Amino acid sequence: MLLITFILAAGFVSIHLYSRYLPFLDNVPRSRLLSAAGGISVAYVFIHLLPELNKHNEVIDESIQSDALKFFENHTYIVAMIGLAIFYGLERMVKTSKKRQQEKNNLNRASKGVFWIHIVSFFLYNSLIGYLLLHGEQETVSGLIFYFIALAVHFITSDHALREAHKEIYDRIGRWQLAAAILAGWAIGIAWKVNENLIAVLFALLAGGVILNVMKEELPEERESNFWAFAAGLAGYTLLLMLA
Repeated sequence: MLLITFILAAGFVSIHLYSRYLPFLDNVPRSRLLSAAGGISVAYVFIHLLPELNKHNEVIDESIQSDALKFFENHTYIVAMIGLAIFYGLERMVKTSKKRQQEKNNLNRASKGVFWIHIVSFFLYNSLIGYLLLHGEQETVSGLIFYFIALAVHFITSDHALREAHKEIYDRIGRWQLAAAILAGWAIGIAWKVNENLIAVLFALLAGGVILNVMKEELPEERESNFWAFAAGLAGYTLLLMLA
């Protein structure tokens, strides 16, 4: 299993380094392949991510002894909501910075400071994804492969969005940082098993980020997605997950 997880981590790294060479990312209307990828990502959120979030919620609830803290039910869902809000805030920050740069400096990208905030956030995001290759809920080879497929198509579109926001600095620095984050998370997973309560909190933050990024990138109205390709990806991946 260790070798398999390393191969999948290397696959994630390859996507970050080489996805810019895919010719169909800028197509309008969106290619059927990307629309199907959007369906896969949405299926992953509802069939795998949310049920797993519920399991982590049970872990945290069982570990809380304080009556004051027990007032707050569904703790991981609250953390996931915070994660979604954080990534939404990052998205707004990038768009505001990009608009300001366009007006003041005639540059079609966000400022360098905003770039680093964005990249550090996604570095942590990717590190957890790499860590969960070893310590997630995927206990079989097929489970790992389904995990890889869903996040691989998600990385392709999120890479494209980051490249659109930051232009050449993303290709020069950002993609290497995000590729390294996957390997860093995987290496941490070998050396250290993090407390399950901390993982539950981090997973909830990740879930909020994934949900926002999936809905933002995989369902873009302005790119005229192909509904039937989207539905085929959604139904096909759902069926595979249910049969696994």
